[in-house]
Amino acid sequence: MNGRPHKQSMSELKLRRLAEHNQRLREDLARPRIRVSEASASLIRYCKTTKDPLVPSVWGPVAKNEDPYAQQGGGTKGCCVVQ
Repeated sequence: MNGRPHKQSMSELKLRRLAEHNQRLREDLARPRIRVSEASASLIRYCKTTKDPLVPSVWGPVAKNEDPYAQQGGGTKGCCVVQ
């Protein structure tokens, strides 16, 4: 058995892995980025303008028709229906 072809295939495998890694790094570099200050300002703006029914201490009580977690009128009592 000659060890030469095996070493060549290992080097080709390493080269292919490096090329793939290089391509992923190029894709990461091309990804659009924003500054942390802009991202945090956007997050703060979202939290101040988006009403969260799970935090009534901040937003006040939520009307049943606006609460996505309230039981919908289906004629059943309780939260679950067993079939």
